[in-house]
Order: sequence, then structure tokens, then C-alpha cells
Amino acid sequence: MTGLGPVDWPPDPIRTERLVLREAEARDRAAFIELFASPEVRAYLGGPRPREELESAVPEVPGRRPGLFVIELDGAMIGTVTLDRRDAERPGHLHPEAGEAELGYLLLPEAWGCGYATEACAAALAWFAGALPGEPVVLCTQTANDRSMRLAAKLGFTEVRRFEEWGAEQWFGVVTPSR
Repeated sequence: MTGLGPVDWPPDPIRTERLVLREAEARDRAAFIELFASPEVRAYLGGPRPREELESAVPEVPGRRPGLFVIELDGAMIGTVTLDRRDAERPGHLHPEAGEAELGYLLLPEAWGCGYATEACAAALAWFAGALPGEPVVLCTQTANDRSMRLAAKLGFTEVRRFEEWGAEQWFGVVTPSR
């Protein structure tokens, strides 16, 4: 990521009906490790990483960087939502110069099926629309990932193209968030 551009970071915590989106804290470390070690969470992201490797590699305060929000429910981290600049070397862009803001999210399996991903991503997109008005946001997911495909539709992303990457068909879409 080359940064989100001229935005103040971290923003004040974002509160939704059930969630808080906030900057990462030391108390989130175990949940970060669980996200990256989970076979379910990482099924469409190259598989889980070894827990031992994560225990030694994840810093005391993980994920503290512009564009990464911790998703908190009842005082505990249940996932992350990110807005990063899409790497120019990867396929799938709106413009030849690349660098579009890209939405990403990870939730612990026990938080699946409750609408938390939709709620958190919608809040992050609304924040982004206020921070960088009119800038489009892209999303890329494997077409085999039914949950992500449904979430993209709920959030208003429209398909731009499909392509092969990492041995699987990828869906690439865009949305221009409104305030």
C-alpha cells in the first residue's frame, strides 16, 4: 500500500448500530493470529498460515497502519476491514496508472452470517467517501467465494471484469461511495 493519500489517521472510532471500527490495539493480537491461522477464514486467500510462525511474527500491536480498522463487537475484535491501494503489479484496475483504493475484510468464523461484514464494510465505505469524496473503491474476490460475491452485491459493487489469478477465477468490481 502506498497510503490512502491526504487523510488523517487514525480517525475517531466509527460506531454503527452494533459495531465499533477502530485502530488496532495490543489486546487484539490473539484475534489477528486466529484470523491468519484459520483454515475457514483463509480458504480463498492462499490457506492458513502456521500458528507458530504467526506467534513469532505478529507484533505486540498488530495491524496498526493507515487503512486498517479493527471490527469490534461487545468489546472484542471479530475481524478487520481494510482500505488499501491496489498493487499496480496485480491484474485488475480501473486505470492504467492503478493505485485504486481496495476494500478488504476478514471476520472470525463465529461472526459469520450475522451481517457484521456488511455493517462494517458499509461504515468503512461511508468514512472513505467523507475522507476522499468521489473516489471509487474496488473489490476483488474469487468467484467461488459465494459469501464475498453476495457481500459485494449488497454493498453496491458492480462487475468490471473477471480474470485468472492464483489459479482461480477472480471477480473485480467497483463502487463510488456516497456520503
